[in-house]
Amino acid sequence: QVQLVESGGGLVQAGGSLRLSCAASGRTVSSYASGWFRQAPGKEREFVGAISRSGAVTYYTDSVKGRFSCSRDNAENTVYLQMNSLKPEDTAVYYCAASIRVGVLHTQDEYDYWGQGTQVTVSS
Repeated sequence: QVQLVESGGGLVQAGGSLRLSCAASGRTVSSYASGWFRQAPGKEREFVGAISRSGAVTYYTDSVKGRFSCSRDNAENTVYLQMNSLKPEDTAVYYCAASIRVGVLHTQDEYDYWGQGTQVTVSS
């Protein structure tokens, strides 16, 4: 069992940057593959990016490639999402997730644990 808590969301102007953190407790985060999802108002939750247990492999949805990056510090039991060149369409609640499965995982059904979400708002 693992508990996930996101932080780092907020209001930023278009073109700005934010770094989201996902702190894990209960078990070491290195035991899990991790991912980030987001849900905009009136839309379904969608995949953003994922990172393998070791951090060696990452995978992103096309709309954030080159702008967002996932990383992890297993010693600190924390996973990060660095978001650069933010756009108004990136506005959403961002969720981190953890999976007992191996690899980089991009579907919600593959994840076992979820955080409560953090709001990111990008103004134009």
